Amino acid sequence: MRHHRQEITFEVRRTRCAGVLFLPEQAEGNLPAVVLAHGFSGTMDRLSDVAAGFAEGGFAALIFDYRRFGASGGEPRQVVDVDDQLEDLTAALAFARAHPRIDPDRVAVWGNSLGGGHAVVLAARDPRIAAVIAQIPFNGFPKEVEGRSATDAWRLMGAMLSDGLRGILRMPPKLIPMVGDPGTVAVTALPDAQRHLELLRGESTTWRNEVAPRGLLKMMWYRPGKSAPRVRSPLLVCIAAEDRVTPEELTRPIAERAPDGELKRYAGGHFDFYNAPHIRRQVMADQLAFLGRHLSPVMAGGQPA
Repeated sequence: MRHHRQEITFEVRRTRCAGVLFLPEQAEGNLPAVVLAHGFSGTMDRLSDVAAGFAEGGFAALIFDYRRFGASGGEPRQVVDVDDQLEDLTAALAFARAHPRIDPDRVAVWGNSLGGGHAVVLAARDPRIAAVIAQIPFNGFPKEVEGRSATDAWRLMGAMLSDGLRGILRMPPKLIPMVGDPGTVAVTALPDAQRHLELLRGESTTWRNEVAPRGLLKMMWYRPGKSAPRVRSPLLVCIAAEDRVTPEELTRPIAERAPDGELKRYAGGHFDFYNAPHIRRQVMADQLAFLGRHLSPVMAGGQPA
């Protein structure tokens, strides 16, 4: 099914959030919809292919940038705040429910990595959410990170604390790379993350390979999986078998603790969900099937698929 895109905006605390709404072209009636939340330091343009896949499957799909990132407003730039992002995602959900082409009772939330954790937390707060997809979801930091020595870990912690103090003093953030070389102060230095960064070079994107390390401090105590028992919506958790960023021992319990949880496990690592075409195709097929069971997409002529 062909689709078209509409640039949209909504406000959160007087700050403009930018987004894009994907709508199936020939579908009639009130559409089921998916609101997509990207990962740590991400921007919505990295989710365009995913949103297009949902639209081709008969769903409206909304992507957006959190405040302080990408095309959205807000200062200081490149600062991740868990509570603010949950507030932004809540506002995006409200925008989707109020749209004249969307059925407000058939809106799902999809999240990737940190956004996957947010999707679980939001669904626990809002039982009206029709379905939830948490893809390689964040559920706390692993105890050990491959390729990061104890010295590297302490240097990163120093950067987090220093930048956190700058935040308290209302000083501009001192940014560090999201993806860096081994031995450098960066959020991640995994080889597969570096390969992902190489694939992004030369592409048109608002994503920047820099972020304020103060955002990691609040995440140290952020455990979205604790909200899973309160999620009453159908929940699909998609994980990677060799994930070293959001490892299986942290992500699997989200599906196991949810009353209506379902787990899908795929070969590969965290960044294969972005880079490996065969995994991306299978994940999209599984997620469309899941949404089809719970939201019944409307196809041409206004009839359910």
